[in-house]
Amino acid sequence: MPLTLWLSLAAICAMGAMSPGPSLALVLRHTLGGGRVPGMTAAIFHALGVGFYALLTVLGLGAVMVRFPELFQLITWFGAAYLAWLGIKALRAGRGGALTPGAVATTPRQAAKEAVLVALGNPKLIIFFVALLSQFVTPEMSLLAKAIIVATAIIIDGGWYVLVAVGLSHSRVLPWLQRHAHWINRITGVLLIALALRVVAGPII
Repeated sequence: MPLTLWLSLAAICAMGAMSPGPSLALVLRHTLGGGRVPGMTAAIFHALGVGFYALLTVLGLGAVMVRFPELFQLITWFGAAYLAWLGIKALRAGRGGALTPGAVATTPRQAAKEAVLVALGNPKLIIFFVALLSQFVTPEMSLLAKAIIVATAIIIDGGWYVLVAVGLSHSRVLPWLQRHAHWINRITGVLLIALALRVVAGPII
């Protein structure tokens, strides 16, 4: 995979990871409720769940593209609509949303369990990855290239939420995030809507 193409993939994965939602609320809750270790545990196990969905999507996407091109196109447009909906939701989130969860006592084991359940219990991740990976997957793509795509999704998702957990372990970070939550949500919303338009426009390859 060319470096420029991988950088595009990494940027899109980062936008998906940084978008406000239940995953961010999960990491915040366990970090605030148990400290750095439960927060990082939640981040890592959530990334493994994301990787599972990314793997399923990559392995099945090429076959769908070849056998059912019209169905694949419909799925892609539906995925683009979902990305746009996420963007609109972020724009409307204001100062609230995932940045104001209630902190409860927690443990690393509980954090790992809940992180996997949040990831695997969110079938919308499949829609996200279909819209995302349709820009990069081709029917003739090698297994190594597919593995790179899945690994990129895991590392970026896990890396982002680990940084969130580490940052939130410092008491000054969360108040700053809460003060600037409306700008974070607005920027994320605009980027997600732009991504939806890019998906509709066609593959990057």
